[in-house]
Amino acid sequence: MYLPFEESKKWWKLRMGNIKIGIVGIGNCASSLIQGLEYYNNRDSNDSNGLMHWDIGGYKPFNIEVVAAFDIDKRKVGVDISEAIFTLPNCTTTFCSDIPKTGIRVSMGKALDGYSSHMADYDEDRTFILSDEKEPSKEDVVRILQESGAEMLLNYCPVGSEEASKFYAECALEAGVGFINNIPVFIASDPVWAAKFEEKGIPIIGDDIKAQIGATITHRTLVDLFEKRGVKLDRTYQLNTGGNTDFLNMLNRNRLASKKTSKTEAVQSVLGKRLDADNIHIGPSDYVPWQKDNKVCFIRMEGRLFGDVPMNLELRLSVEDSPNSAGVSIDAIRCCKLALERGIVGALLSPSSFFMKHPPEQYTDDVAYQYTEDFIAGKREN
Repeated sequence: MYLPFEESKKWWKLRMGNIKIGIVGIGNCASSLIQGLEYYNNRDSNDSNGLMHWDIGGYKPFNIEVVAAFDIDKRKVGVDISEAIFTLPNCTTTFCSDIPKTGIRVSMGKALDGYSSHMADYDEDRTFILSDEKEPSKEDVVRILQESGAEMLLNYCPVGSEEASKFYAECALEAGVGFINNIPVFIASDPVWAAKFEEKGIPIIGDDIKAQIGATITHRTLVDLFEKRGVKLDRTYQLNTGGNTDFLNMLNRNRLASKKTSKTEAVQSVLGKRLDADNIHIGPSDYVPWQKDNKVCFIRMEGRLFGDVPMNLELRLSVEDSPNSAGVSIDAIRCCKLALERGIVGALLSPSSFFMKHPPEQYTDDVAYQYTEDFIAGKREN
């Protein structure tokens, strides 16, 4: 006898329990993630397009619950998460508008370097409005995480938020919760930080989340194709444009050092022989307001075939940026939960290599995929 889906879902939630998460930064990426949790709440394994895995260790997408949230925008602080995700300057596609009230209000976060001063020069509909609420101390954030029952904290601070990201990493350590670092600040891939999480007995996944089919994963795949087909890659570029607050934030080139390193190393790591710095250029590139959350990527690769005969490849990719990473986050969350259950601590090498651009250890995508499948199945500890 098979239960109807709704009854089966209730039974499964009771059996497995929910994975309770906290989120830092209720921007476009958080909006897509939370919309997705509700969207897949009404689906089953036969209707799970867009997910790499419906089931990870017994946990389905509907087993994930947001129990704490932090932001610094005046329009979001104090607002129920279900409303905050649709508040300006968020501009990502709304694919699930019917989000029930959660009762979880967005807490004031720590600003630090979580925003760039040049953004104050833009229209408020395109940028943030800094809240005048008192910023929390580390103890305040730790208390909120512990009282909420959060098991892990997801970092969605803007690119370049070095101090803010490290602040929240410290909060995760003190609260005893896992950490998923979705941005290009090097924490999981920094041996000093990784050791802190290992000493505390806490798992961490990072750094800088990949998209499902985005600029970096596509570029890596093409580079791997060149390698396997014996084509000598001489030079390549990847140029990206978008109109969300992340691209606006990245107009400040001083905030881009780690982002550029992350994206460049993700491509260089697939090459048998690294390209000279002058022969590889990987964005981000420019802010085009009317694109909103649509990201357009241009890739060019120049190489030599048999007999050193020249060839080149050009590709244009257009994707809605934030939903493109949300499904990857859902998998990262569930892998972090498995680590918590199995007592695996420190940087999770296999999931990080598959889900992140700048993991502690870079593998080819085929190897990273297999290692992650083995991790999920319990065949590989890390």
